[in-house]
Amino acid sequence: MRVQQKVQVCIGALALMFFLSACSQPLSTREKGTLVGGGLGAASGAIIGSAVGSPGAGAAIGGAMGALTGGLIGDQLQGLENRAAYQQRQIYRQSRELRRQRREIGQLKREASRDRDE
Repeated sequence: MRVQQKVQVCIGALALMFFLSACSQPLSTREKGTLVGGGLGAASGAIIGSAVGSPGAGAAIGGAMGALTGGLIGDQLQGLENRAAYQQRQIYRQSRELRRQRREIGQLKREASRDRDE
């Protein structure tokens, strides 16, 4: 193995470790969409590119377009998830407030019946 090849392998290994360390936390919906879109785009681009004699260029172009498209779709899905989570929090707060008000009404009714009995 030549020195230049060893350097390229080391750089590739470091880049791989860097990218994998970024995945130590769970991926967001946007990141998942970008990853899936990029992978599908690169595969499709390589297949199309090999038909015209340039699979590397096809994979690069397809990967970039797929990642962009997947990122946009993932962003929309993440926005929907965020809105749904916000609405769920609002529903929880309102139901908690309703329970508090019902308890308060019950106390007022008990006090009113006690006042009538006296």
